[in-house]
Amino acid sequence: MASMRDIKRRKGSIQSTQQITKAMKLVSTVKLQRAKQNAEKSGNYFHCMFETVNSILQRTKNLDHKFLKSGESGKKAVIVITSNRGLAGGYNSNVIKLITRGELAEEDLAIYTVGKKGKDALQRQYEIKADYSDVIEEPVYADAMVIGKEVLEAFAKGEISEIYLAYTAFKNTVVHVPTLLKLLPVEINEEETTNAEGNGEIGGSDKALMNFEPEDEEALNLLIPKYITSLIYGGMVESVASENGARMQAMDSATSNAEEMIDHLTLLYNRARQGSITQELTEIIAGANAIS
Repeated sequence: MASMRDIKRRKGSIQSTQQITKAMKLVSTVKLQRAKQNAEKSGNYFHCMFETVNSILQRTKNLDHKFLKSGESGKKAVIVITSNRGLAGGYNSNVIKLITRGELAEEDLAIYTVGKKGKDALQRQYEIKADYSDVIEEPVYADAMVIGKEVLEAFAKGEISEIYLAYTAFKNTVVHVPTLLKLLPVEINEEETTNAEGNGEIGGSDKALMNFEPEDEEALNLLIPKYITSLIYGGMVESVASENGARMQAMDSATSNAEEMIDHLTLLYNRARQGSITQELTEIIAGANAIS
């Protein structure tokens, strides 16, 4: 059995750690409230933008536009959103697993990192095209616009042929879903498009072909950059909320575990103390009997 001194020292260390985890939980709780409000405000726009633009592009004819054609390079750009700090449970590792689990070939990936944890984990194995770790601290739309512009320029030049977004979707305080979302090119169902065109469906049908006003070139030049920027910004906002939610849960679990360890060490300390007292009494009685 460990000595009373060792038990007391370990108990004191755990109590100090518990104070830190309690403080981090409180900080994460406060940050979560603000991040949750931002995620809820932007969430409807984020999801509506994705669904609307996908619906529009799926109902177009075969347009010859720089943002709709896959390049010949075969490279896939993945914007990976993680955090700059750890102690958030599996938040960062779950996003990284979306990249490393093998669905996307390693040699075909060009990684754009938003968050130091993602960069540190992926740079040993993948090509890091750009790092925007600073913007995740306080995400703003202008930062997303810069990232979107760079990725779209590479797409238009043919340097990459697909664009993905890896982030953590915020469902509620305790549910956060790692998500790999394909942004461009939009998967077009050729069968539905052919049926719609053959049937002459116009207007109310979900399969109706899309007519652009102004011309399709001008409309898509305005629409697609806004689409990409909005999804990147939405991904960052939801990721920040998920990060703080995950950290709050992790620190709450750590605090509870520390409490259990302290209770266990208190029991061990009391047993050791009782044993020490019993031993002292035994020695005193034995000494008194020897003298008599």
